[in-house]
Amino acid sequence: MSFKELSISRFSVRQYKNKPVEKETLNVILETGRAAPTAGNKQPHRILAVTEAEGLKKIDLCTSCRYGAPAVLIVCYDKNECWVRKYDGAKSGEVDASIVTTQLMYQAVELGLGTLWVMFFDPAKLIAEFAIPENLVPTALLILGYPADNAAPAERHTQRHPLEKLVAWEKFS
Repeated sequence: MSFKELSISRFSVRQYKNKPVEKETLNVILETGRAAPTAGNKQPHRILAVTEAEGLKKIDLCTSCRYGAPAVLIVCYDKNECWVRKYDGAKSGEVDASIVTTQLMYQAVELGLGTLWVMFFDPAKLIAEFAIPENLVPTALLILGYPADNAAPAERHTQRHPLEKLVAWEKFS
């Protein structure tokens, strides 16, 4: 399958089989995230892999969007290790963590897993439940597992703006 086909066919999974994700499979996914490009190759991302029942219960306290998935990757960035743009002091952490999450997501899908990128979580509760250090900023939860046989894309999945609305050539009108 080409990357374009993978990108078009991938959808947010909200129904999962009651089947754990093998540690070997998670390690392949995590290695792909480790290879993600980051600003200045600073690699400020930090990932907490959650697969045990106790941790998954904690996830459920922080978001309603786990949908019974057997694995969650909490993607954070270290605010002390980000590249900083000299012109305005903007830090790369959120962008870097998003690039990493994207690579994790597509690798998981290529391996037959379903994913759901979640930003709908209580960051303060997540930090407290998992004792996330002060220097780490949780950016995304990547929910993953084997999709249920009846998992299907949401109706809005294929609704895309025309390219002309999203892309300008040489200047914005």
